[in-house]
Amino acid sequence: MKLLNVSRRILVTVSLLLAASSAFAQQQATKPFEPQVGQAGKDVVWVPTPQELVDTMLNLTQVTPQDTVYDLGSGDGRTVITAAKRGARAFGIEYNPDMVELSQRNAKAAGVSDRATFMKADLFETDFSKATVITMFLLPSINMQLRPKILDMKPGTRVASNTFTMEDWEPDQKVTLDPCDRWCTALFWIVPAKVEGTWRSAQGDLTLSQKFQVVTGTLGAGNTQVFVTNGKLRGDEITFTAGSGQYTGRVNGNRIAGTVVAGGRTSSWEATRSGQ
Repeated sequence: MKLLNVSRRILVTVSLLLAASSAFAQQQATKPFEPQVGQAGKDVVWVPTPQELVDTMLNLTQVTPQDTVYDLGSGDGRTVITAAKRGARAFGIEYNPDMVELSQRNAKAAGVSDRATFMKADLFETDFSKATVITMFLLPSINMQLRPKILDMKPGTRVASNTFTMEDWEPDQKVTLDPCDRWCTALFWIVPAKVEGTWRSAQGDLTLSQKFQVVTGTLGAGNTQVFVTNGKLRGDEITFTAGSGQYTGRVNGNRIAGTVVAGGRTSSWEATRSGQ
């Protein structure tokens, strides 16, 4: 009889332990996903951008309700949610489905689910050509793989990166937070129009060489050519000096139109790409 009672107590104890273990496993299975700093992703590990730097990046890109923002590698969704709070239509591209679900919950809690959309997708297979603003916190090697695609976007598209560069494409602006512990620098670019080549104008042939937003070249014909200096592109706006003239123009495909200031006079000028 005593042996039977002991066996029953052991059986009850084992049953209770199994029930407790099952309950714990179920609780763990239903516990909301919590990301860990440094967790592995497809191309990078996850490290969150400090909120102050998120704000700085969106300030540099001057996000407004008229913008369409794409955050490449959106993590927990904080950049997308912040852009949506500013009234923009914001999209997050994230490969980790758990992070996508977390971002959706965060957007709902922030009351911006109607303007913040998250997609489980590969950066290199995603069409973000409709973006007016791109934000990212990716490794330099990833930035470089994306760079040709970004440079083919509409001139004037604004781009901000947390810390990491695009090598010899120098940023138009750089802001470093101080004081700041880490991940303190925001880099900003504006996609420049493509102007390299020869353009016909009343002032002569305008022959331009281009390295991203920096422009050099010559203007004129024969022995009357002058060098183009201080050439700069800011989206589709071009400015340069040639001889005594200060030129400003707007690039629209194969045509540039604007004004030139020379000798105290302002006049209009235009140029058409050679062969057009």
